[in-house]
Amino acid sequence: MLTGKSVPTVWVLGDQLNRNAGPLAARLPGDCRVLLVTSNSKIASKRWHRQRLHLVLSAMAHFADELRVEGFDVDHRVADSLPEGLRAHCSEFGVERVLAMEPMSWDGRSMLKRLGVEIFRNDQFLCHYDEFAEWSEPRKSFKMEDFYRWQRTRLGILMDPIGNGSDAAEPAGGRWNFDHDNREPPPKDGRSWPQITRFELDDIDRAVIDEFGIDKQSDQLWGAGPQGTWPVTRTQALVRLDEFVATGLGPFGPHEDAMIAAEWKLAHSVLASSMNLGLLHPLEIAEAAEVAYRNGDAPINSVEGFVRQVIGWREYVWCVYWLWMPDYRHRNQLDANRAVPPAFSGTSSTNMACVASVMSHVDEHGYAHHIERLMVLGNLALTSGVDPQAMTDWMWASFVDGAEWVMLPNVVGMALHADGGMMATKPYASGGAYINKMGDSCKGCRYNPKKRTGEDACPFTTLYWDFLARNADAFAGNHRMGQQLAGMRRLSDLEDVRERAVEVLQMLDDGTL
Repeated sequence: MLTGKSVPTVWVLGDQLNRNAGPLAARLPGDCRVLLVTSNSKIASKRWHRQRLHLVLSAMAHFADELRVEGFDVDHRVADSLPEGLRAHCSEFGVERVLAMEPMSWDGRSMLKRLGVEIFRNDQFLCHYDEFAEWSEPRKSFKMEDFYRWQRTRLGILMDPIGNGSDAAEPAGGRWNFDHDNREPPPKDGRSWPQITRFELDDIDRAVIDEFGIDKQSDQLWGAGPQGTWPVTRTQALVRLDEFVATGLGPFGPHEDAMIAAEWKLAHSVLASSMNLGLLHPLEIAEAAEVAYRNGDAPINSVEGFVRQVIGWREYVWCVYWLWMPDYRHRNQLDANRAVPPAFSGTSSTNMACVASVMSHVDEHGYAHHIERLMVLGNLALTSGVDPQAMTDWMWASFVDGAEWVMLPNVVGMALHADGGMMATKPYASGGAYINKMGDSCKGCRYNPKKRTGEDACPFTTLYWDFLARNADAFAGNHRMGQQLAGMRRLSDLEDVRERAVEVLQMLDDGTL
């Protein structure tokens, strides 16, 4: 046991479980104590998916155990709050100096400053938000694609030298973006999809489940219990990375936007939760994908599409979160105020086959891939007018890879257009036609994606046109919405559509849709 006030404490937060990040990277056993705090108030703050809560708590407990095995003096305590845990730790051990890496959240950083913690630069990303601010400051406007190309160039990822003695480089495959090749609808050949390792729950997992009642009936928890789907250690995360590169990366690209009821992940990597907890670093993931391309084991369209998600979109979301906070969390440009539908909360079923399919994936795994999130859950929330803060909180608590920095830009900006176009230049709203094209749930559904009125009209189609009518003034100056608004005005039955929309919204709220 370490003694003496001169020994500092390194405070590791629950999404910083990386031995080689922050102040812990430069420390050896005997140099410091390590503190981890499980906050009861945090647990009580939301209605968590069981697998989401278990993942974080178990990963923290496993990380604490690994540090103890390495020889560190670790204090992993449960407290009413994070500050209470720190104060109790400092009192018990006579600690005068506490070091920590920058938290992932705005409120977390403010808390550490108030507590007098020495804050170290966050290095779990490839672009720090200060670097992003410098890059974006001279630009009147900036797009994710511009940022992505800058990332590729400065990091040298998927870049080929031009030659002729020049240091210049060009994108691998001759193009920056292979999106056009990655928009195929679900295959009709009944193919099999890559499988993932399920990790056996160990004594630490079971202790976490028992201590926090994760397998008990509770109004505070929902969804299926832990099944070993999600890595809780770095060793497990590396297994997931290796098997994705070997079996999932190749087929990932073409159908990355497809939605299949019987297949919850298709060829998606399901690595986001490991990155967001610190078990994997984005650079090692991007480099592993590039090696597969260079070795001829995966095509450029799949590799580029995946790398764009890792070093482009994910990093962009992280950076704009810090650029636009704290006002961003209160954005509600379209004045949406509807509650999250009961069909999302697990308190009712639904006759909408696509929503039922996606929610079965979320219930079973605490996960849905990006198109299911955007074009089913997000699309319905957008066109029905769900409050953006309520939707953000729900997705934060319901997905294993949820966090405020992840969900605010993705929900407020991308899905619900609540920021008025800061994130996306037009709202991602669609009727049933898109879902019918990219998914396989419409066949056999009681609702017809081609109909906008009548009891069998697809709610997505009805609400799409009603959404445009409700927000016509707000979108009047958006040149990208001109065609849609013109189409809305040409509808001869728009009044009937809007009457049907009132019925649809009432049934959505009642959980009878």
